[in-house]
Amino acid sequence: MIKNVAMPMSLLIGTTIGAGIFSLPFVFSKAGMAVGVAYLILFSFVSFLTHLMYADIIVRTNNNHCRFPGYAKIYLGEKGSWLANTVVFTALFLTLTVYLIISASFIGLIFPLIPEIFKILIFWVFGSLAIFLGIKKAAVFESFTTLVTLSAIFIIFVLGIAVYFYKSARFPSFNLNFILFPFGPVLFSLFGEAAIPAIIVYFKKENIDVKTVRKTILYSSFITAIFYFLFVIGILGFSNVVSEDAISGLKDVAHPAVLALLGIFGFISLWDSYATIGTDIKKILEYESKIPKPIINLSLVFLPLLLYFFGFQNFLSLIGIIGGIFFSIWGIMIVLIWKKASAINTENSIIKKPIFFIPYLLLAIFIAGIIHQFLIL
Repeated sequence: MIKNVAMPMSLLIGTTIGAGIFSLPFVFSKAGMAVGVAYLILFSFVSFLTHLMYADIIVRTNNNHCRFPGYAKIYLGEKGSWLANTVVFTALFLTLTVYLIISASFIGLIFPLIPEIFKILIFWVFGSLAIFLGIKKAAVFESFTTLVTLSAIFIIFVLGIAVYFYKSARFPSFNLNFILFPFGPVLFSLFGEAAIPAIIVYFKKENIDVKTVRKTILYSSFITAIFYFLFVIGILGFSNVVSEDAISGLKDVAHPAVLALLGIFGFISLWDSYATIGTDIKKILEYESKIPKPIINLSLVFLPLLLYFFGFQNFLSLIGIIGGIFFSIWGIMIVLIWKKASAINTENSIIKKPIFFIPYLLLAIFIAGIIHQFLIL
């Protein structure tokens, strides 16, 4: 059970739970708890289905040296490949920049007197090293970092749950003015596509039936959503002021030792996800492009930092754009590629039963999100 499900689950959960979680308390406080929970449930299903479709594409294609742009080229042609490259690299490099932004808040819990730029540089150095030292190859390491992340979330929940019920009247259950506000942040928070190729490789390497991946993705999607809910409750209860990054609002209410512990847990969680995403970018570039390896390595190290210095520094806005536009386009492409792949190869598959209208429902959700995000830019 541990080898077949728990290890790959830890990879997907650890990759999915990243910077996006810290936007959720503020988003829920604005849109209302009922609205936030509804989005969380809806997008848990959306993430489960898109992750499952992506895994199915990989299994059907059976090419160990292919990543998402390569699948787009196989099934959607050169134009599909060009769009996939544009969307994937823009989304993932911006996501790394988001991690740099939020890392300053966590390091500030441990070392509050360090200037902001040095906090970001500290995380940047450790994150870059993690990508190139290959720490992500160890499944045991992944299980450890995921356990640390979930433990930190549970601690915050325990600290805040008792107070939340006294404060809950402050937070609306439904706010029409912010009814669409959670779309981008919640989708961003549940999008873990970067881990899917690694999970399939793990199953093949360990000689585990890849059909077991359905359970892995299903359990991971809903465990992630449950811990997101616990985190939101904990932060809303624990904080006097709910900040956009969830962390800044804790500084005046928690003991320094508690803050330092949360800072360490948060740093490890972000570091883990940064390494996973960076490793995925590295493999995509190595498999799908003719870019020389030294340029790939320099891009991975310096591009996220350059994006930060060029002005990409608004945590919540950046998450909304990545989730609402780029991850939505990525989701649309997964659905389109899956439809092509499922029609061509009917033997090797994870999804055996017809899912009828579901692809069209997913397309409608993603298209609605893109339109909304462009309207509020």
